[in-house]
Parts: sequence; C-alpha cells; structure tokens
Amino acid sequence: MRRIGSLLLTLTLATAACGGETGDEGSDTIKVGQIVSLTGNYSPLGSENQKSVALAVEKINAAGGIGGRKIELTVRDDKSLPDQAVLAFNELKDDSDAIIGSPFSNSALATIPLVDREKIPYISLTPADEQVNPVHPYVFVVPALSGTYAQAALEYFQTRKLTKIAVAYDTKSSYAVAGFKGLQAKASQYGVTLGPIEEFQTTATEFGAIFTHVRSSDAQALMLWATGAPAVAITKQYAASGLTIPLVLTGSQASKLFLEPAGPAADGATIASSVGVVGDHLPAGELKTAVDELTSAFTTKYGYPPPQFAQDGYSGVKLLAAAIEKAGGTDPKKVRDALEGLTLTTPNGTYKYSATDHSGLTTEFISINTIEAGRFVPTDFSKGRFR
Repeated sequence: MRRIGSLLLTLTLATAACGGETGDEGSDTIKVGQIVSLTGNYSPLGSENQKSVALAVEKINAAGGIGGRKIELTVRDDKSLPDQAVLAFNELKDDSDAIIGSPFSNSALATIPLVDREKIPYISLTPADEQVNPVHPYVFVVPALSGTYAQAALEYFQTRKLTKIAVAYDTKSSYAVAGFKGLQAKASQYGVTLGPIEEFQTTATEFGAIFTHVRSSDAQALMLWATGAPAVAITKQYAASGLTIPLVLTGSQASKLFLEPAGPAADGATIASSVGVVGDHLPAGELKTAVDELTSAFTTKYGYPPPQFAQDGYSGVKLLAAAIEKAGGTDPKKVRDALEGLTLTTPNGTYKYSATDHSGLTTEFISINTIEAGRFVPTDFSKGRFR
C-alpha cells in the first residue's frame, strides 16, 4: 500500500508539473483547435477562414512562435451543421489551449454552452450578437456583430436621408435574425421606418413576391440579411425585377464568393464590409499597415485579395496570439483576462475588448461601399470617416 501511495503521489506531481489537460506551459507547442465549415452550405465562408487562419499561424511560427513556442493547429469540419460543430468541439477540447470557432452562426451558438462549461478561450469567426449579449466569459467575437452592421447601415441611411427601408431576412440564419433585430431596435433613433418586412428561409430560391410587395410600397431602399446562396439568387432576381431603389447588402456578401456568382447583377448595389476589404482606399497609418500585411501575404499565396472571411480568420489568430503573449502562457483564465484587457489593430480594425464588451469593434471599422464593375468601392460617406 505504501508503494501504491508513493506511485500515485509521483503521478500526481508529474501531472501538476505538466500543467494538466489545457494551459500546458511545459509543452513545446501551443495547441489551437479550429472548427470550420469546409463542406456543406457554408464551405465558401469556411474555406476562406481556414486559409487565413493557417496563413497567420504559418507567419507566427516562421517568426519563432509565441514565447518560443510554435502553434500547432488542428482543424475539424463542422459540415455546416450545428450538431457536427458540437462533435468537433468535444473532439478538440481535451487537447486544445484555445479554439477558433465556425463561421456559421448556428454552429457557433450550439457550441457556446460547451465553452461555458469547459472554460476554454473561444475565438468566434461569426457575428451573431447572442454570443456576447449577454457576455459569455470565454467567448470573444472577431467579425463586427450583426447589430453593429445594422447600426452602420442606419448611420448611412440617415446621412442619405433615406427614411423608409424595406427589409428581407432569412429566418433560419442567426446572423440574419440578429441583423434584423438590430435594425428594429435602433431604426427610430435614426429617423428610419422599416417596411415592408419580408421573411424567407435559407432553402428559398424564388423571391418575386418580395419584390412585388416592395414595389407597391413607398420604401426608398431594400436591405437584405442573408448568407450564402439566397443572397446571390435575390441579387440576380432583383436586377431583373425592374426595381430602381438601392439594394443594400451586408458583410456576408463582401467577398468574391458573392461577386463571382452574382456577376453584373451585383453592380450598383450598396454593401457593408470590414474596412480591410477596401484597404487600398485607406490612408497611411497603423490600420493600413495591418491590412497590407494580410493582403500581401494572402494574395501571394492564393492569387487573389483576401475576402471578408479571410480578414476574420487572420484577425482572430492575431488577437489570440497577442492575448497568449500578454498572459505569458496558455493558462485559460489568464488568456481570458488578457483578451478582456486587449487593444489591438488588425486587418478588421482596432479591437478594444473589455469585461463587458467581447466584440470589440465599433461602426467606424465598417465601410459602406458600392459595387462597381465587380469591385468594392467605398462611398463618400465612408471615405470621409477613414483615418
């Protein structure tokens, strides 16, 4: 019995010296898991996330890592399904110092109860407001929230004296629902009335009824909240509908993944995006330097400029790396605390996380653009705010 007791004590001390399952300061590597949509409806978003996350990790490792420790990235495909995101999280949690989450809002929301339970720093690459309202201690969002995009649009409408806005949104997308609710909550503050309000589902393919209702109204613009295929279909059908009021799109369409299938039908549309998407138009300074770093590396490796989703992935790794460096290691609570006190400029803008704000971005880092000949061009409204 004495020998067994001695052996158990030895094993306990060895485990303590290794730092346990997470926050393993004795390890030569920093283990980061990534849950990403590589197949299914959201694979166009996820593929860009994954490319930019891998690129950021590659650059950090080439520069010597963080505190001399290289990042080891393990990727799991959620197949654009929330239940698969849960399975992926459970596969990663026991051997990850932090996890980078899915671009699909519904997948991210499905994993948050597990993050709360396991207390692993979770960097989310999807903008659904429910992830941080209320605050979940270990969840930090990288893209500007749906509600922040809604506010940026309202600021633009107010400047353009657009007071009556039709809205169409996907009721099966957490991102779209949060964006619509953001408009509803703040529209009156900007002198905007919403209507008609049109609902559809992700599987919809025909939108003529929406255009009929908008045509018979006094709406001055139509704002669309959607991701993936419906946005392309609506844009093409809108161009053929004869409607002449502006079509307003959001950050989910700020990518060649939307521009290429939408084609000429997208020209003339108004679209919100991260400032990084229009980095060529930014003035010299810290933000442009951060954008150019990503743009140069991404374009060299992949042959085209980084879309919105690549901005998110690259920024997410930068934020996590800065927090680990500030924390002096990978202890989960210390990394969480470091994130809550972090201010950092990335290609997406300057984040200012706090104990009460786990999103960190304001509307000044959202650009309102027009689509011209298949390119995103900032409006005068946004050019005047760049600094």
